[in-house]
Amino acid sequence: MNTAYQFYLEKLQSIYALDEAQAITNQVFEEVLLVKPHQIKMLNKPLSDGEEANLMDILNRLLKHEPMQYILGNAWFYGNKFIVTPDTLIPRSETEELVELILNTVANNEVLTNSNPKIIDIGTGSGCIAISLKLNLPHAHVWALDKSAAALVIAKQNAKELNAEIQFIEDDILNIKQAETAQVFDIIVSNPPYILENEQENMHENVLAFEPHQALFVANNKPLLFYEAIANYALKYLKTNGYLFFEINQAFGPQTSDMLKQKGFTNVKLLQDINGNDRMVMCYIL
Repeated sequence: MNTAYQFYLEKLQSIYALDEAQAITNQVFEEVLLVKPHQIKMLNKPLSDGEEANLMDILNRLLKHEPMQYILGNAWFYGNKFIVTPDTLIPRSETEELVELILNTVANNEVLTNSNPKIIDIGTGSGCIAISLKLNLPHAHVWALDKSAAALVIAKQNAKELNAEIQFIEDDILNIKQAETAQVFDIIVSNPPYILENEQENMHENVLAFEPHQALFVANNKPLLFYEAIANYALKYLKTNGYLFFEINQAFGPQTSDMLKQKGFTNVKLLQDINGNDRMVMCYIL
């Protein structure tokens, strides 16, 4: 087993740094061999023909830069396993920090803690933000909006698998049409497309070739396109003293904050992620 593990690890180091190659190898072996993380290197039994064939098939796809999460069909986010496909973005750890920020804000707000707050996640993708919030705030009413019908199919599957009651809306935040969005919310959250088209040259092939571009990229001349649209939506549908939360492009933290202030939002806070990069903005409206 150690030989098979080492072989996998060495092959993946041809395209990934050691720590990432090791994380991928561990996850693949856990999934294929149905073992716990600490058991991987301790297994001494020979691989079955089926296990060996499965591992090699996955390795060949990984070496073509296909993301592990799409190959396995799942990704972990905030303690739960979510179904992911090329119709949805792969959840990132930075977005877990956004969820944590919202949960901490609710915990420190007596009104939200002792009521049934209404929350909407705009651009939900796999549903990871909306579902994680519902699972940790069972008293909340949660909506999730996306313009991609294919992404909503996956989000609905995740909600069903994780027993999270979410109301889903198919609509485009840049051109809202449906009446279901005409709620008044306590919290609006979004991780919208924020990577500039000219930033593609610095991105890894496994993102560029496989993840949905409409969920990633925005035109170079309109970096705040989605943030402005969502802020305008919040001006209409966010309750007095309600909160707006964004995950942002680290290059546009001050610009995003200034835009929100100009629109009348107060107590605008620009927050950093675990790596010290500008990553989140929160604010509310009086």
